[in-house]
Amino acid sequence: MNITPNMMNIQFAHPEYLWFLLIILPCVAWYIYTCRKRYASLSISSMKPFDNQRRSWKQYLIYVLFGVRMCVLATLIIILARPQSSVRWSNSTTNGTDIVMALDISSSMLAGDFEPNRLEAAKKVASQFITARETDNIGLVVFAAECFTAVPMTSDHAQLINYLNEVQVGLLEDNTAIGDGLITAINRIKDGKAKSKSIILLTDGSHNAGQLTPSDAAEIAALNGIKIYTIGVGRNGTAPFPQQDQFGRTYTVQLPVVIDEKTLTSVAEQTGGKYFRAQNEQVLSEIFDEIDQLETTEISVRKFAQTEEDFLPWALLALGLLLFEIFCRTIVIRPLS
Repeated sequence: MNITPNMMNIQFAHPEYLWFLLIILPCVAWYIYTCRKRYASLSISSMKPFDNQRRSWKQYLIYVLFGVRMCVLATLIIILARPQSSVRWSNSTTNGTDIVMALDISSSMLAGDFEPNRLEAAKKVASQFITARETDNIGLVVFAAECFTAVPMTSDHAQLINYLNEVQVGLLEDNTAIGDGLITAINRIKDGKAKSKSIILLTDGSHNAGQLTPSDAAEIAALNGIKIYTIGVGRNGTAPFPQQDQFGRTYTVQLPVVIDEKTLTSVAEQTGGKYFRAQNEQVLSEIFDEIDQLETTEISVRKFAQTEEDFLPWALLALGLLLFEIFCRTIVIRPLS
């Protein structure tokens, strides 16, 4: 990966605090105004006997120490403003791909044949997959009877994972609109810069809602050169599904697992992708490992470099100046007790 960084940039997290530096001006003015009142005066007839007397360097040191104190104040204000340094942007050439994950959040994803349920298991493995693909642009679409783009295409994987962890069943009206979920994902990815574009569909049911069929969505994906990898989440046979009685109490019942594997296989094959059946979390993880071997293409990426806090040098400077003033006032210039 070739990276061309911009020039180092110095910035402040709270630049408005730097206005407090203006406090130093009235402090200096007040110090100058009060200096003439600091020393006792003596009226004498003539100053000629003192004409050749030189001021002691300690007298000048008193003024220097005031300047030191103002410097300490200035450094403390700079620390409050949080100085930071960063290479703001870097242009890099890397191998990557565009991916959109279409995640089913219908109520059947709460089935307990995965630990603790299908949705949480899918989110966990998907987060690991996203973390491993550092150079890819990845987006997230969620669907049930409706669908929406949860996170647009981004290389900020921390933001993507944070949102993914917050996704819950109940955000949308219940049912499974696979076709609508796919077309939303297609609209998000079709204009991506990478040559390799893929959609990963995770669902545990059959298409029973929405305006577009999965087959129609697959046809549109194929026309745009987008591969769809479908994953059917759920064990064979039956699985415990949560239910609620009339009093709102939750209980589980064993219901048959119904996954329209024929449709999911057809959708994947129409686009040059592949269908997977995930019957436990380990297999689901292995599926993502296989998808992780997707072909990549060389793309140009512009990234914002991580910002680093630079308050420590200023803090050490303030401490050094403060110790210097204390030393001078207590040792060099000994006040009369």
